[in-house]
Amino acid sequence: MRKKSSINWLKLLPGLFRIAKRHPSLWLLGLILGLGGYAYEVNIARPTLLYQGEPRPLSAKNLDTWFRVFRNHGFIVGYSDLRGNPLWVEYALTPMTESGPSLKRPSRFETDWRGINRVSHDSYQKSGYDRGHMAPNHAISRLYGKLGQTDSFLMTNITPQKPNLNQKLWQRLEAVELDTFAKSFGKIWVVTGPVFSGSVERLASDWTVEIPDAFYKIYITEATPTTKPVALGFLVPQTVNGKEPLTQFEASIDRIEAQTGLDFFADLDDNTEKALEAGIDDRPWQLQAVSRLPSRY
Repeated sequence: MRKKSSINWLKLLPGLFRIAKRHPSLWLLGLILGLGGYAYEVNIARPTLLYQGEPRPLSAKNLDTWFRVFRNHGFIVGYSDLRGNPLWVEYALTPMTESGPSLKRPSRFETDWRGINRVSHDSYQKSGYDRGHMAPNHAISRLYGKLGQTDSFLMTNITPQKPNLNQKLWQRLEAVELDTFAKSFGKIWVVTGPVFSGSVERLASDWTVEIPDAFYKIYITEATPTTKPVALGFLVPQTVNGKEPLTQFEASIDRIEAQTGLDFFADLDDNTEKALEAGIDDRPWQLQAVSRLPSRY
C-alpha cells in the first residue's frame, strides 16, 4: 500500500519562495533538476513502456480525449480525470515461467495520489459494475512482481465493467494473450482501454466515474530486421453474455481509433502503419483455436 503524503504544500510553498528569493542559485538548481527530471521521464523512462510511440488524441480540441500519463511498474497509463477512467493502458507480455511469483490478490483497490478526482475502492460500491483491470493483475504480478501488482490495483488502472464482461469474456482475452499470444511470439505489446459513445452515464455511487459503452484491446508484435509487425484488435461491448467466440469481436485498428479518438503507433513508418491498421488477420495469432475457450468463472 502506498503511503499518503503528509506534506502541507500550502504551508511549505511560501517558505520555499522565501528561500529561493534569498538564494537565487538554489532556485536555478531546482529548475535545472526539475527540467532534467521531466526530460528523463519523457525521453527515457516512458518510451521503455511504449511501442512505436505514445497514443495521441486525433484532435487536440476534443477534451474527452485529454489525458495525463502515469508511469507504473510494468505498465503505463493515459488517465482522464474528466472521465475518471484510463483512456489507454499499455504493457508488454512475455511467456510466463514456472518460477514467476504467485502472489495473493489484494483485498482492496487503492486511490492513486496522482488522480485529481480521487476515485476510491468504495466509488464502485453497490454500483452494479465490477472494478475492471486494464493492466491485468495475473499477468502483471507474475511478470513484474509485487510492485507491478500493487500498481495494477490503483484506481487509475480501473474502469467500470459489467460482471459478464469482466469475469467471463475479458478474463478469457487476458488468459489467451498470456498463454497463447505471448508464447507464440515471445513478446507482444498490449494497448487497451474503454470506449465511450452516445450520452454520458456515470456511476450512481460516484459521479466522477463515467461508464464506458465498450472496451478495446490491441495486440502488436515488434518488428525485426526481416519481419514487419503483425497486429490484432478487438472491440467488446458491455452487453456481452461472456460465452461468445472471441472472433465475434475482431476489429481493425482504424475502427478502434475512430471510436476512441486516439491515434496508436504513430511512430511507425506511414506505409507500415496504414497497412497494419486497416486490415484484420487473425491467422498469425492462432485465434480460431482458442476463440471458444471457457472462462475460469
